[in-house]
Amino acid sequence: MTALEIGISSFPILMILIFLRVPIGLSMFLVGLVGLILVTDGTQVAFGRLKSETYSTFSSYSLTIVPMFLLMGHFATLGGMSSALFKAAASFLGHRKGGVAMASIGACAGFGAICGSSLATAATMGRVALPELKEYGYAGGFSTATLAAGGTLGILIPPSVVLVIYAILTEQNIAKLFLAAFIPGILAAVGYVIAISIYVRMFPESAGTRPSVPWAERMENLVKVWPVLLVFGLVVGGIYAGWFTPTEGAAVGAFGTGFIAWLNGGLNRETMVDSFIVTARSTAMIFFIVLGAGFYNGFLALTKVPQELADFVVSQGLSPWVVLALILAFYLVFGCLMDSLSMILLTIPIFFPVISVMDFGLLSLPAMQADAAMEVLRNGVPDGMGAEMLASIQEAISNGMELTREQMKELGIRVTEGRVNRIESEYVAIWFGILVLIVVEVGLITPPVGMNLFIINAMDRTTRMVDTYKAVMFFVASDIIRVIILVAFPIITLLPLMLLH
Repeated sequence: MTALEIGISSFPILMILIFLRVPIGLSMFLVGLVGLILVTDGTQVAFGRLKSETYSTFSSYSLTIVPMFLLMGHFATLGGMSSALFKAAASFLGHRKGGVAMASIGACAGFGAICGSSLATAATMGRVALPELKEYGYAGGFSTATLAAGGTLGILIPPSVVLVIYAILTEQNIAKLFLAAFIPGILAAVGYVIAISIYVRMFPESAGTRPSVPWAERMENLVKVWPVLLVFGLVVGGIYAGWFTPTEGAAVGAFGTGFIAWLNGGLNRETMVDSFIVTARSTAMIFFIVLGAGFYNGFLALTKVPQELADFVVSQGLSPWVVLALILAFYLVFGCLMDSLSMILLTIPIFFPVISVMDFGLLSLPAMQADAAMEVLRNGVPDGMGAEMLASIQEAISNGMELTREQMKELGIRVTEGRVNRIESEYVAIWFGILVLIVVEVGLITPPVGMNLFIINAMDRTTRMVDTYKAVMFFVASDIIRVIILVAFPIITLLPLMLLH
């Protein structure tokens, strides 16, 4: 067999191991190691990579952000931030039909802003909100589906562990990915609230109502949310203000939530040790998956499967939008069977080279030149520019034509095809990352193997899984509509980045 044939045949073997319940990290590691031995006709390269890949993976500075964000989420729970968020949201929304469920979504969104894990968000908010939902007469399946869907906001609203891994795999800027995730994250929360509103109108018996809360109590509950706003503002604001890097921001966030938890009495020697142990276990699991993916992806790169796949797709003459739709459909299907991190690590090295050679037309040279020229002209006509030159520039802008070298020189700008291509490549990588994150997130609540569904249902043994499946499809529909909107209008995701440029 050729190296390419070995690389292609490795994927079904890997899928068989995964479906036989071999841990995903171990599966990728074994297939990658054996594949390297077969391709190189010996163990020298494979065992040499065993040393180098292990060191390069675990010594990566960027990966230190993962345990910090996980620890921040644990400290936030100990500090009572999750219950404070839910109480504040419920005091404003609880008296409405479906209001307690809407409050759960709002609390999940707020907690997701200080916790980078979907599963942790679902589990934490499930403990806080599920008893309230039960108390006010919400149907079991509707309650569990709401909390499972709300948990997915943990990996979409920054900070996000999965986005960090994607940034490392594709060599993108973590801060820019966090910025691009804001609007899609808000859309997700709004979409879930709309889904709840539709559900309770179709099934009025599924939701009760909570007595209205006086405004004084609402304000009091709102004030108690200040630790969440403080930590989120310090971490995210500090990153974009340039005070510290994303990794340093994660450390600041972990310290801040730990300090607040200590002030609130939730953090002591025993709970701190427990938090460290749980964080260490979660980090070890993630790092081993990353190591296994590193071996498997290194083997694939040696067989040139990603490059050959990219060349094959391009040679078919398919529209970039068709290729993107097929990839997202793949994620929707397999996201039902695998967890989000494993999907990202397994597939991004294969699909990203395909997407990166596609021309989605997100930017054009005349448009960027026009924006730069208008920025200059808004501050006044440059000294020494004649009326004839000014008229020619304005005519080129109005007709959507490229500016000449002389016109750009007069304006004092330099916008070339190379610069446009570099920015567009970055935009495509970030836009694709957000889309992948969303469709993988849908897999967390899609039957039959939605991880969030199992976590929440384990907290409510009286609710049948089939009832949760039925109710969660309203949230899945909301997610699919959101994906379609973000694919059709990339500007929604990229607007914050474009404002930066």
